[in-house]
Amino acid sequence: MKDFILYPEALELKELGFDEPCFGVYATKDGYVRKSAYDEIGNAPTYSQSFRWFRDKHGLCIVIKPIDDKKLDLGYNLLKNGLIMSAHLTYEEAELACLKKLIEIVKTN
Repeated sequence: MKDFILYPEALELKELGFDEPCFGVYATKDGYVRKSAYDEIGNAPTYSQSFRWFRDKHGLCIVIKPIDDKKLDLGYNLLKNGLIMSAHLTYEEAELACLKKLIEIVKTN
């Protein structure tokens, strides 16, 4: 489940124009496939697809990396401006925070 972005972010990506084919789907706890931002079968994008889309469509490249000497905190760089935007304890937290920031940047431009 760590490979797929969360449903709320998938809806936001759809609003921004993301329309890539996906091999995963969102499903509810009772086994029904949730209608998604993409189509009736609930396609779910991965983090990799999402980051590639931001790079290809908006020129926003990212790197998630340790931000301190002890390598305890992870941050992300947006290579367009080279700033570390935040610090997180896990790679997955850094990915989600970065995805949210990319969505925010594209929405405000």
